[in-house]
Amino acid sequence: MGGRCESGMVERDLHVDARADDAPWIREVTSTSASTEQARPRLSALLPIAAIRLRIPAMDWRAAVRASGEALVAAGITTPAYTDQMIATVEQLGPYIVIAPGIALAHARPSEAVLRPGLSWVTLAQPVRFGHKDNDPVTLIVGLAAPDSSSHVQGLATLAELLEDPTRRAALMAANTPRDVLGVITEYERRDVRGVGRG
Repeated sequence: MGGRCESGMVERDLHVDARADDAPWIREVTSTSASTEQARPRLSALLPIAAIRLRIPAMDWRAAVRASGEALVAAGITTPAYTDQMIATVEQLGPYIVIAPGIALAHARPSEAVLRPGLSWVTLAQPVRFGHKDNDPVTLIVGLAAPDSSSHVQGLATLAELLEDPTRRAALMAANTPRDVLGVITEYERRDVRGVGRG
């Protein structure tokens, strides 16, 4: 994926670059208390199987972001207008959405184009460059759609933990089917509920 995520990197960077004035609502992902997060949707609930696309060809970053938006639309999470908003966000603010080596978190401001909270998961057939000096090229695009500042928090926190775990990250990237991706996620969530170690 273009390099190993150092400990804490993904979770820290899910706060989003401070230059991104349109996205303060995402910065609270790691500051919400666990007791509050329990009432919010888990990652598996935010990522329907229809929103998972694997080894998608993309000529450039716009095509990659568009693929993540199309997955959100296919799952009934957003309207096509949200895809255009995600692309416009990068055009206006730059590649800050590339949050860690090989990983982009495509998103836009909450809007009427968001029908419900949700995520998409798109891996690329070939990595593409977004213009980030440290974290290019990108292989995984996670599309985020949130109608407010809190409904996505627990799901993103779990995603950060998963992507920082080298074994589970490798399993996610090697997945051959959308069900394989969900299987890794739900197994991790079950271990979390049971209090089993995450190593």
